[in-house]
Amino acid sequence: MEIILKEDLKGLGYKNDLVTVKPGFGRNYLIPRGIAILATDTNKKVVAENIKQASHKAEKLKKDASELADKLSKLSLEIGAKVGESGKIFGSITPLQISDALKNKGFNIDRKKITLKGDVKQAGAYEAIIDLHKDVRQAVVFTVVAE
Repeated sequence: MEIILKEDLKGLGYKNDLVTVKPGFGRNYLIPRGIAILATDTNKKVVAENIKQASHKAEKLKKDASELADKLSKLSLEIGAKVGESGKIFGSITPLQISDALKNKGFNIDRKKITLKGDVKQAGAYEAIIDLHKDVRQAVVFTVVAE
């Protein structure tokens, strides 16, 4: 079943993307919640026209995302956590904590756009991927330190 996404959905695609999903997922979840519409010829033409009209705005958004990525590449974060004697932290570091640390530095980035590579359960340096735009992703290095 082909559908057109009306908003970004992690793991599936971005707004206005034409994607193929299983019929039950499309009919029972995506379409009733307003996340997607059926990919008929009429809807495809409407989306193509909308994309054409919004191309200038999209270029500006991509440019802003690239500038933000440049600023983030020079950034180093320190996230405090309670650490045991062996260097293992109690709990783990989550995208929410990284988002809060970025807010303290002046960057307002939603936690849903942050992806961690594996679990962060030891003190040390790690990397998080921030999805700023459809075509712009930036890796941010952060260090987990003892509080």
